[in-house]
Amino acid sequence: MKIVLAYSGGLDTSVLVSWLKDHFSAEIITFAANIGQEEELEGLAEKARATGATAHYTVDLVDEFASDFIFPMFRGNALYENQYLLGTSIARPLIAKAQIAIARKEGADAVAHGATGKGNDQVRFELAYAALAPDLQVISPWRMPVFREQFPGRKEMIAYCEEQNIPVEASTRKPYSMDRNLLHISYEAGILEDPWFDPTTADNKDMYKLTVDPQDAPDAPETVEITFAKGDPTAVNGEELAPADLMRHLNELAGKHGIGRVDIVENRFVGMKSRGVYETPGGTILLHARRQLESLALDRDLAHLRDSLIPKYSERVYNGFWYAPEREALQAFFDKSQETVSGVVRLKLYKGGITTTGRQSPLSLYDEDVASMEGVESDYNPNDAGGFIRLQGLRLRARARAQGAPESGPLPNLVRE
Repeated sequence: MKIVLAYSGGLDTSVLVSWLKDHFSAEIITFAANIGQEEELEGLAEKARATGATAHYTVDLVDEFASDFIFPMFRGNALYENQYLLGTSIARPLIAKAQIAIARKEGADAVAHGATGKGNDQVRFELAYAALAPDLQVISPWRMPVFREQFPGRKEMIAYCEEQNIPVEASTRKPYSMDRNLLHISYEAGILEDPWFDPTTADNKDMYKLTVDPQDAPDAPETVEITFAKGDPTAVNGEELAPADLMRHLNELAGKHGIGRVDIVENRFVGMKSRGVYETPGGTILLHARRQLESLALDRDLAHLRDSLIPKYSERVYNGFWYAPEREALQAFFDKSQETVSGVVRLKLYKGGITTTGRQSPLSLYDEDVASMEGVESDYNPNDAGGFIRLQGLRLRARARAQGAPESGPLPNLVRE
């Protein structure tokens, strides 16, 4: 039997290489997706082979991740439960896609992952496998009783790695899970399972890797201009950048000013509530900037219709339905809506906050003459407002006459002067 394991070199997958090999008497091929983890990819091939892998692939997916996954998702202004920028969610369909390609190349019988049996990632990986390679066997050790009996928790896995001399960053002192890519870093589990635990204190704040504590950010604000073309960011301060380079640049810029931290209790697809801490510095700037440009260039009713679909789209991405027809259909709608979203947004960054200081677009729908309060002649005639208001109030007057006016309650302390 030959198994391709999605491998990060972290705690779970470090244990899985030797366990899968022994349990299934299988040949293990490890695969790591380079989606912007930076230094965390160093030495993975040697580490995988040392723990029992026959071969290892590290595949550079950074450019594809930025252009074909992050940017399309951002064109939908995706935000799960109004807070989470979906940094982990959007990476899983790409990782699964590449894993399947390796399985085909190697003639593997199965694909495996180290996602916990209580988490969302097991769903995301396996829905992608189902959509792209329904013939492959899927192995999820965390859902196997024999695996859970040996490793009921992270403590036992950490001890196992110490016994086997497998280097991992997790420890009994810092028992939390971390997942990093070009878009964000997520932290969960262990000490973070207590929703009252404060990771920002002096003793704990070293956990954060992409952002400084806003209190420690520069005392002077910094201005940045972001250029968009058809909904996609193309330049920062006038310098044109490829998608992945633009994300790196904004991550560094926003991180320096303490921008992009979120600490939430979210509703997982599998049914439970879970506490997660996220750093998404560049993505936070881009979401803010696009919204500002849309205020100029997006038609009102189109914007409102689009906004009504954002929760459904975000839910599809969060739950792992990237390769589902409804996500693809929504994507086509969002992409169409962004065709006029071109221009420049100017922002001021300061100690964790973003302030908009200007926006302009060659396709702007904003008409200064129409909006002016100075009596400038334009297509807007104030006389028309009377009929407009009367028609809008028609049903309200009919209700009051036929059914009575709504209770408005007494106004206290009315004194005639």
